[in-house]
Amino acid sequence: MPQPMLKTDHASAADIAACRQLLRTGSRSFYAASFLLPQRIRDPAIALYAFCRIADDAIDCAGDEPGAQTRALAELHHRLDRIYDGAPIDEYTDRALADVVACFGLPKALLEALLEGFQWDAEGRRFEDLSGVYDYSARVAGTVGAMMAALMGARSTQLVARACDLGVAMQLTNIARDVGEDARNGRLYLPLSWMREAGIDPEAWLKEPVFNDALAGVIERLLRAADTLYVRSDAGIAGLPMGCRAGINAARYLYAEIGRQVERQGLDSISRRAVVPGSRKVQLLAPILGTAVLSPRYVSAPPLDETRFLVDAVVYSAHRSSEEDAEARAGLGGRVIWVLELFEQLEERERAVAN
Repeated sequence: MPQPMLKTDHASAADIAACRQLLRTGSRSFYAASFLLPQRIRDPAIALYAFCRIADDAIDCAGDEPGAQTRALAELHHRLDRIYDGAPIDEYTDRALADVVACFGLPKALLEALLEGFQWDAEGRRFEDLSGVYDYSARVAGTVGAMMAALMGARSTQLVARACDLGVAMQLTNIARDVGEDARNGRLYLPLSWMREAGIDPEAWLKEPVFNDALAGVIERLLRAADTLYVRSDAGIAGLPMGCRAGINAARYLYAEIGRQVERQGLDSISRRAVVPGSRKVQLLAPILGTAVLSPRYVSAPPLDETRFLVDAVVYSAHRSSEEDAEARAGLGGRVIWVLELFEQLEERERAVAN
């Protein structure tokens, strides 16, 4: 299905360039993967990333003053309202996102869920079980998967569900990689019940985060959960427009490889942070490009319960768009169709008389 080009009713070329620079400095893996996306998707995806990044930074940099993060979140919601009203504030990220919203009909519920995830971060929420981690991951990463699916025109339940699977898988990888860094910042995203089952008191461990075999087992379980979702996401990637598959496949394989690097380091993500060497990224080029041309296959798994609200938002917006298109065709366009049908009937009658 042909995708719309990004119209620039609000953003200038300089705005898009600034968004691109933010991606270049903020995520080298995603920046590299973006070059495998077609131009019509690349710039909207970069604009989307830029807003998500500045929103995350706004919460993180709000400071510890009482109410500061709440005020920062309220300001982000105000900015989002302005974007969806078609009157973005004078910021390059907001202007660029306003064009994406207008061009692709991006459901507001997805960005609202993303901001909710940032709020959970600010509150320092912890999660008792894997479902709780999925809830959090759905908001901070599943939303991005759903938005990317919408940009690519992949708005069926199955394709959006698999896009959310990929986003959640990536976030689980992030959590497994950053256990030590998060702990030193007073944050803990591992399932608390898993830690207790391994004989670890979460509160005591957080005060003195150390690596041991018990913690390694918890991290390994989380990576296995991520791997399951990566495999499920493959079917969705194979169902994307051909020009989009290599870029999303690159993000999928590069992120999954972070988990493999954690394993190669003995599952110790406390004393050091896993980084995939450049030579290994080059080795991944063959599977990235090879699996990108595979034929779509159906995966019967329903959406995760925790991402279903995201899937429903995208599918509903697609349904509403189809209804609006039909109404438009029934208006002025309908009259054109009526005239064409009339000419066709007259021609049939003339042929019948001639015979």
